[in-house]
Amino acid sequence: MEQKSIHQFSVTNIDGKLVNLEQYKGKVLLIVNTASQCGFTPQLKAMTELYEEFKSEDFEILAFPSNDFANQEPLEGKDIAQFCMLKYEAEYPIFEKIHVKGKDANPLFQFLSSKKKNGNVNSKPKWNFHKYLVDKNGKVIDYFLTITSPTSKRVKQKIRKLL
Repeated sequence: MEQKSIHQFSVTNIDGKLVNLEQYKGKVLLIVNTASQCGFTPQLKAMTELYEEFKSEDFEILAFPSNDFANQEPLEGKDIAQFCMLKYEAEYPIFEKIHVKGKDANPLFQFLSSKKKNGNVNSKPKWNFHKYLVDKNGKVIDYFLTITSPTSKRVKQKIRKLL
């Protein structure tokens, strides 16, 4: 039987350090695949606004840059972090650039996108800024498509329910 928690995974942050997602136990998470050259890139600003609103309430956003869709993440490493922090004032954790779809998808995104693995949600990213909502126990609760703003009423209501 598959483990039904994201806390079993370790990922590499933008500084090249391995991060065990177990450190996020007790926090509600919004996990987003991002890109710096996408029409939806302004959602980074909305992610910052959402983070500001909920960061004091056991909430975290985890950003995973990806170049899987139309080569819209040409930046690498520190350049991605600098872009997100300088242009969009991102304070939430940014991880190394990964694949979020297909056979090379990072194991975390394989888990997030497969109901067979996570027990609840079956939704593979179809574009940049696909969002997964994870509860305090690491269970995948819901997802939001690219077109859904991180500051939408629906996203905020679901986060509040989990806090």
